Amino acid sequence: MRITRTRNVIAISLLTVLAGGAVASSANATDRYIGVSATGTVKVKPDTVRLNATVAVVAGANKDALAGASASATKLRTALGANGIIPSYIKSNTLTVFPEYNYTADKGSTLAGYRATQSFEVIIRNASNAGTVVDAVVAAGGDSLAIDGVTPYVYDNTSATEKARVDAVARAKAKATSYARLLGVKLGKVTYLEESSSPSPFPIMMAMAKSDAGATQIDLGQQDVSISIVARWSIA
Repeated sequence: MRITRTRNVIAISLLTVLAGGAVASSANATDRYIGVSATGTVKVKPDTVRLNATVAVVAGANKDALAGASASATKLRTALGANGIIPSYIKSNTLTVFPEYNYTADKGSTLAGYRATQSFEVIIRNASNAGTVVDAVVAAGGDSLAIDGVTPYVYDNTSATEKARVDAVARAKAKATSYARLLGVKLGKVTYLEESSSPSPFPIMMAMAKSDAGATQIDLGQQDVSISIVARWSIA
């Protein structure tokens, strides 16, 4: 689990003393402030899984390797469609065809054939169905298919971000109030606020494993959505 450390900042400007011993004008009084930083974090359960998979076929000719990879890719798409994955959630990342060589000490490099690969990024919106989808594409692609990774994440973190923002503001105000009480001053209005988000695309825990029944299980874990702010309050 990631631990976020924030640095408390307090800055209280002093009134400038004029030559005759009088305090600064009321305009300078607005420069007096308490500034703090705070981070609000919300833990959410991922609702979507990103699946990365690659089909690869080796053949004696370029066109045969590409045709074989295309046939495996078609089977993969069919399996995805049968499990509720719409075409807009299927994206080809790479398509390559290149010669493959064997290296030996006595003969050096010899052409072994041509390898064609096509990699895919698949968005599984129903995270609870991710294990079933993985099993389906592996069965369809056979030995020509490799699972490159599964990543649970939150598809739309708008709500979680708003909750993190509320938490950050509450923490910042609590700090500023505490400093004001310790220093014997009163907080005025907020004069400055700056926000920075801390996206966490990867969950705290994730895994792909076989259940007792032999089906693949995707553990979704949790994901942090964080908002960090710096805020200043004038001293009334």
